[in-house]
Amino acid sequence: MKNNIKVERAIKNITQAQLAEIIGVSRQTINAMELNKYVPSTVLALKIAEVFEKNVNDIFFLDDDD
Repeated sequence: MKNNIKVERAIKNITQAQLAEIIGVSRQTINAMELNKYVPSTVLALKIAEVFEKNVNDIFFLDDDD
């Protein structure tokens, strides 16, 4: 699964640490998601989408390998 978290953070002008604090995870978790090394739970994906005021499908999407 790929994502647009880094792009959305840039648009909102928030750091990995700030996003992590808002949704209750570590900065390392945000970093791992941005590097496509960690697939978030449904609840976590919904929290991230809520922060960016987007649909989950606007942030997370399947790639050809999924």
